[in-house]
Amino acid sequence: MDLARTDFYLDGQWVAAGAGETVAVRNPATEEVVAAVPAGTAADVDQAVAAARAAFPGWADTTPAERAARLDRLHAALSARADEIARTVALELGTPLKVATRVQAGLPLTVLHSYVELAARPPAEETVGNSLVVREPVGVVGAITPWNYPLHQVIAKLAPALAAGCTVVLKPSELTPLTAYLLFDAIHEAGFPPGVVNLVTGTGPVVGEAIAAHPDVDMVSFTGSTATGRRISHLAADRIARVALELGGKSANVVLDDADLGTAVKVGVGNAFLNSGQTCTAWTRLLVHRDRYDEALDLAAKAAAGYRLGDPFDPATRLGPLVSAAQRERVLGHVARGLADGGRLVCGGPEAALPERGWFVAPTVIADVDPDSALAQEEVFGPVLAVIGFDDEDEAVAIANNSRYGLAGAVWSADEQRALRVARRMRTGAVDVNGAPFNPLAPFGGYKQSGLGRELGRHGLDEFLQVKAIQR
Repeated sequence: MDLARTDFYLDGQWVAAGAGETVAVRNPATEEVVAAVPAGTAADVDQAVAAARAAFPGWADTTPAERAARLDRLHAALSARADEIARTVALELGTPLKVATRVQAGLPLTVLHSYVELAARPPAEETVGNSLVVREPVGVVGAITPWNYPLHQVIAKLAPALAAGCTVVLKPSELTPLTAYLLFDAIHEAGFPPGVVNLVTGTGPVVGEAIAAHPDVDMVSFTGSTATGRRISHLAADRIARVALELGGKSANVVLDDADLGTAVKVGVGNAFLNSGQTCTAWTRLLVHRDRYDEALDLAAKAAAGYRLGDPFDPATRLGPLVSAAQRERVLGHVARGLADGGRLVCGGPEAALPERGWFVAPTVIADVDPDSALAQEEVFGPVLAVIGFDDEDEAVAIANNSRYGLAGAVWSADEQRALRVARRMRTGAVDVNGAPFNPLAPFGGYKQSGLGRELGRHGLDEFLQVKAIQR
């Protein structure tokens, strides 16, 4: 695996970044520097946007069949690199290899394949009275993506944008940029026309802000923290540019009194700890009826005990490190505050045994969490589960909705109609009933401060289209 990358992908070719600054990439399991990538500048963004702008008319005019064929070639090129992608994610993010193979490499391929099909079947034109209603690509898209799912979050933007006929400038997270280079190797192999897809690595305050503020970027699609999303919105609003934002979450896992408690808690713990808790949709609040509260705590502790920490490349590892030292300190700060606010430590916590090296946090369960406390309100982004009791269905819904976020959630009940009734009352963009699997074709996005717009499937494609009425 060649980790030495000193270039950007601009106008259909790899371009040396010059003698500017670089950003170090560290292995979070060992804390060692494993690579460096160029730290782009506003001038690099100008060059990338100019290439995308020049390429836009030609790409927008390609037929749906041509765009679908190009995406299909990209799917084949990425599929051939699936093992390398999984290993790269395990190296730069710390996701256990088994999970990285299934989720970090496998899920993006599923999403990309769905857009091969959607690109070939564009939305039909409509007739409304004397108007012909058509949909056209929005233009040049600036995609700014996070570190926690370094390929999936890119494909969720790149694939629909390309399927719609847009051109793209991508800035991946500086913490996990190596996966993006594998993607662009595949893009180059797939033979996209020059300028259709461009890559500039670097930091958010420099490259990200230059993209968001650029007058020739028609739309900014961002995934990350709510605070950064607010900044992106302001930069885009100053020039009345479209934005799509997939931001934070504080999802509630509501376990009603008639639920299969063992399954609900086991699956809920697994969801909360997936990717070491570094998942925006993680069910980080476990809401349990008080009649079954103590039993649920025992089950959660037993489930957490099964999450062995260690080397992401060790098949026995179930929980990898956090992405950085700063993220580890942030998570431990949330745990300390949660305990100071009256939470009761069930397992894990700051005193738990950890590997000698690496930015690890033990799988942690905290009981008796006040629904209004910081631990119940703030996105932790680590393997920390807050457990909250409730007395009846109405209280459960009120606690679940007591959040400035609204991205995801879950409901468990032996009565599916009862679960659906609760799911409809939850103010959140997605709800899983009784552990139903994630659907990569369904719209994904949030209410409230969890974001604007939707990704995935036909709804994700619509984000990159403008609507025009032609009167005749």
